[in-house]
Amino acid sequence: MKKLNILASLLMLSSTLFAQVDRSKMPEPGPAPDVEIADYKTFELKNGLKVFIIQNDKVPRVSFNLIVENDPILEGDKAGYVSIAGELIGEGTTNRDKDSLYSEIEFIGGRLNTSSNSVFVSGLSDHSDKLMELMADVIKNPSFPEDAFNKLKKQSISGLKANKNDPGAISRRVRKALLYGKDHPYGEVETEESLENITLDDCKNYYNTYFKPNVSYLAIVGDIGKWKAKRLVKKHLKDWSKGEVPSHEYETPTPPEKPLVAIVNRESAVQSQLNIGNVIELEPGNEDVLPLKLMNKILGGGSTGRLFKNLREDKAYTYGAYSNFSQDELIGYFNASANVRNEVTDSAITEFMTEFDRIIENPVNSEELGNAKKYISGSFARSLERPQTVARFAINTARYNLSDDYYSTYLKRLNAATPDDIQRVAKTYINKDQPTILVVGKAADVASKLEKFGEIKYYDTDGNEVEAPTLYENPEGLTAKKVLNDYIKSIGGKENIKQIDNLKWVQTATMNGRTIEIANYYAAPNKSKTTVSMMGMNLMDETFDGENMSRKLQGQKQPVSEDDLQDAKINNNLVPEIAYIKNKEVELELLKPQDIDGKMAYQVKVIMPSGKERFYFFDSETGLKVKETGYQEGPDGESVAQSTEYLEYKEVKGVKFPVKVTIPLGPASAEAKTKVIEANIEMDKSMFEVN
Repeated sequence: MKKLNILASLLMLSSTLFAQVDRSKMPEPGPAPDVEIADYKTFELKNGLKVFIIQNDKVPRVSFNLIVENDPILEGDKAGYVSIAGELIGEGTTNRDKDSLYSEIEFIGGRLNTSSNSVFVSGLSDHSDKLMELMADVIKNPSFPEDAFNKLKKQSISGLKANKNDPGAISRRVRKALLYGKDHPYGEVETEESLENITLDDCKNYYNTYFKPNVSYLAIVGDIGKWKAKRLVKKHLKDWSKGEVPSHEYETPTPPEKPLVAIVNRESAVQSQLNIGNVIELEPGNEDVLPLKLMNKILGGGSTGRLFKNLREDKAYTYGAYSNFSQDELIGYFNASANVRNEVTDSAITEFMTEFDRIIENPVNSEELGNAKKYISGSFARSLERPQTVARFAINTARYNLSDDYYSTYLKRLNAATPDDIQRVAKTYINKDQPTILVVGKAADVASKLEKFGEIKYYDTDGNEVEAPTLYENPEGLTAKKVLNDYIKSIGGKENIKQIDNLKWVQTATMNGRTIEIANYYAAPNKSKTTVSMMGMNLMDETFDGENMSRKLQGQKQPVSEDDLQDAKINNNLVPEIAYIKNKEVELELLKPQDIDGKMAYQVKVIMPSGKERFYFFDSETGLKVKETGYQEGPDGESVAQSTEYLEYKEVKGVKFPVKVTIPLGPASAEAKTKVIEANIEMDKSMFEVN
């Protein structure tokens, strides 16, 4: 009985205690402790190289990371040469060609990377001396081989071409040009012309001018002690000659005098890529950095952010809406972004501005702030488990003249941020009155609804201001069938097309320095075979015998749906447009003409029996097909345009075929040129057999 009385008393006491706690409020966080940052050693060579050593013997590996600190460089009409120079540094030395260099690296299980301001090498700590020797050779003796330069230059140009239709790549290019201006190093845009202007001497001059030890930091991380590390650095880098490095100053970019709505017109777009932002002055170490991290986490730092909850979960305008910012010694930025459907572009911008107003005008609540602090604190704590983090902290402290306790008091300063601090930095760094609103999308669908947000200007994909696109109208009496019939006549007419019994058509394209070969074979009336290979490896094989189809990806058989089969019976004609006109199950619709490269193009929408849609564009003067676009579902469920552009035609047996085209390769594209095109040749009919 006594035990029961004691238990009852405890229950009553606990009930009283619980009743005294207000569960509707977040508990007040306790004081944040100082963080213990792992110890590191540092020394400086006579040539000015600053070295930081972070010993960690948990794993028998070591890494050497050199960072070269220079002012940003305005590259002018040779934009892109600094990046190419950085890659060239790792293409061989005066003592070892590239093959020898990387053979030695791989033999000891190492890894080597270079860029315009860094050299990184890592491997097993037993090979520390060899790793340091190879790294020093790369740092001091790059050979700048001309063949590697030509290859890198070609790859850079191919990369530009591949991304010319990618809305994300377009947004990144144009956004920086708008925010910083093209006379600022952060606003420069690489173009085919600027890349063509680059010479090998430009790359050599960059290295000889800026790659100096007295502006460099070397972080050594891993299973190595201070004295061994110091001995290796002195042995291999003490003779690296220091030199005077030029400094550069630039005018600080300013926001537009009034809100700017910048549109990059993409006729095939069914979505608008939105970016809303402004430049900010926020150097590393500024007291506002941590409150701004918290503000950004609350506003748009992931799926818990206000932007995400509003635009995705509440309004269903997008699959994701986010914000971010940068801290930089020169100039940084604040940006918010989302991909939204054309029809809700203006509504999405309204919601962005609403959320900006909300976080600027009203203090955040304690729950949001508490959750943001927990998230950032957790990320910071987890990062300390990596010795590379300690190296980064050490170098940042030296580079940006941070206080010695900047990182050890990080959590304490983070925890001290108040709702007033969050509101203050929101007001300071979100310029809602003079924003730059960038829309990469279809102007005809969105422009008229965007005038309420500010002055509308149009830009090309390189960030140059251009005239507004011309809005064309179809001539009276024009029909979709007439457009297709005119196209058939323009390429040679039905009679000439009927004379072609078979066709062999081989195209090649280059992507990331690799050659892709696309071989197409056709036999009347609608048999076809297509193979796609890269560097001798078969990627895709598709065969249609007129009734049945087989499809293989890298040798693995893929399912073929009934819809695919029915569509193939129509699409596999030599000129599918003839079948589109004849087949009653195919729907044709004439849409508004579009401006393509400054010319009017008639637009025909084709709906296949399966319900799949494609859009075809025909030059209003020549009748030739200049473009076609279909749409695929992206990784987040968004609709991604896949466009083929027809750039050049050649006549074969009285029929014109497009021998130079731009083909889609995922989000990127590549230019495909015809290697072989032959009609009415000896052809093995067994190639069209479906197994």
